[in-house]
Amino acid sequence: MGLYLKDLSDEFFMKIAIKEGYKGLGWTSPNPSVGAVLVNPLTKQIIAKGYHRKFGYPHAEVEVISKAGEKAKGSILYVTLEPCSHYGKTPPCTEKILESGISKVICGIRDPNPLAKGGLEYLKSKGIEVEVGILEKEAKVLTRFFLSHILRKRPWVIMKVASSLDGKIATSTGESKWITGDSARKLAHKLRHICDAILVGKNTILKDNPELTCRLIKGKNPIRLILDTHLTLDLNFKIFEINETKKTIIICGEKVDSEKEKVLRKKRVEVWKLPLNKKGNIDLNALLEKCNENNICSILVEGGGKVHGNFLEENLVDEIFYIIGPIIIGDKMGVPAVEREPLESLKSATFLKEIKVKKLGDSFLFHCYTERGFNLLNTPLTSL
Repeated sequence: MGLYLKDLSDEFFMKIAIKEGYKGLGWTSPNPSVGAVLVNPLTKQIIAKGYHRKFGYPHAEVEVISKAGEKAKGSILYVTLEPCSHYGKTPPCTEKILESGISKVICGIRDPNPLAKGGLEYLKSKGIEVEVGILEKEAKVLTRFFLSHILRKRPWVIMKVASSLDGKIATSTGESKWITGDSARKLAHKLRHICDAILVGKNTILKDNPELTCRLIKGKNPIRLILDTHLTLDLNFKIFEINETKKTIIICGEKVDSEKEKVLRKKRVEVWKLPLNKKGNIDLNALLEKCNENNICSILVEGGGKVHGNFLEENLVDEIFYIIGPIIIGDKMGVPAVEREPLESLKSATFLKEIKVKKLGDSFLFHCYTERGFNLLNTPLTSL
């Protein structure tokens, strides 16, 4: 059944803009992923679609206006994020909008960046009709990494778990390949692509010797963050294979052996020395601050169980992808998916919001947010 003009609402076109924006996710950081659509207000026909393709490339508004050419005059621009009004890597989008003759701009959310915000006020002062708040929640989800970077001065943290039905990620002997199937592993690699960095503990390297790359999909490799408090890992592991597309950062304590540090740096491995907490582990809050300072806006925490537990104990997780494979390990000494300190009561557990369940081949995906992530996605960003 075909679509009628009355069916082509602002929400309809904003959904298309959001879909465009997702095409750039993983490539634009530390800039946000943004999508845009130009529409003829009389015929409701889409004139052009575009998105921010890569950091340093034209923004979504500029791309879509360039595609439209003269047809942009008098059109409506649907864009997921408020157009910028400052000179950065590229000129202000607001100037391009004015030059094009666009009659109205409809946004998903305002830009919280103090350097870039104010675009809608500027356009309004020049006679352009503006509106904001269309599919606000969906636009925030698309932009969540950037929003966390700007509003909270820390990366958005995703926890990814692949476990058996009884909550194990390996047997007592360390065997874990494979608890989940191909579809689940491809999802894991997609998450690696969209995130700036992937984080695991030393034990994961010792047990699995992973590459922590995006081998199963076409995408960019995340920066590999490895927690190794005392610099005890030798250099024979795959994470120490460094090139233009593979970068590794070892996070250790402040009092490590300087000779070990020198050896790592000669291998082009970056070393971050951070304070330890009372338990003798890396201070995760200090780590997130360091990541934010280095424009790491999103982190995929892949384990192991103790690392997952530490992040949950510190209330530092925003989003969870929990995949359950069709297997019961039943090994009482098997490795738990999440290992944290005993709870005094159920109130101390991590309660999850907006849970969605999806079948992935022969596995099941539970996708949800923690209260911390949920609260950011519900921060008002629409007032004019």
